[in-house]
Amino acid sequence: MSRTPFPGGTSVSRLRVYDWPSPDGAGLVGSGTPHLHTASAEGYVVLGGSGSVQTLSAEGFTETPLSPGVVVWFSPGVVHRLVNDGGLDLVVIMSNAGLPEAGDAVLTFPAEVLADPERYREAVTLPVQDDDAPDDERVAAAARTRRDLALAGYAELRDRVERDGGAGLTALHAAAARLVSDRVPQWQRIVHEGVERSTAETLGALAGLARGEGTHLAGASVDSTSARPGPLRYGMCGRLQTWQL
Repeated sequence: MSRTPFPGGTSVSRLRVYDWPSPDGAGLVGSGTPHLHTASAEGYVVLGGSGSVQTLSAEGFTETPLSPGVVVWFSPGVVHRLVNDGGLDLVVIMSNAGLPEAGDAVLTFPAEVLADPERYREAVTLPVQDDDAPDDERVAAAARTRRDLALAGYAELRDRVERDGGAGLTALHAAAARLVSDRVPQWQRIVHEGVERSTAETLGALAGLARGEGTHLAGASVDSTSARPGPLRYGMCGRLQTWQL
């Protein structure tokens, strides 16, 4: 662990979006798994390739084109689905580092799956990836099955949003809150030790500077790290490279 947390209590990963063809034919080569985050904002910086991100929110359905240099971000509750037209490669920035890894994301499974916590856990959990198998076929098959189930729920959800606007998301938001409620105490500790601590240190530095004091500058440091070893992981939207920040 770095002595100094990464700026802003954020996390960073690199994502190569899946090139698996989608049941609904979206994307020239495929798409990721639609989902939302219950407490964390997310942003993309496009490095290469092309595609789009489809979103469902109070604004209805939107599709934002993605190409190198584009930056797009959204708040908790926005359903998002990456669509790959070829080689889509992103840096993903998440607020509240640690929360996404602790279950902050909820996938858009059909309503009957979302209503049953045990069934949801079974559907969302992937087999443990073999570190000696860069393209572990067991995990790939499970990730693709999970994506297709989420796409089935997403199709129904998109129809409701296009008909009812943001009200079409009400049931999903309520189900998501129920699914994650027991994790909130753990999340509160993560936020307290991460982004709250970072904010408190900044506020303390500003208070000192306002008095003409710069004692906090004496503790300045530099940190660095390398990507986690092993093969790229199978994430919700593609193959992931991550860093311990």
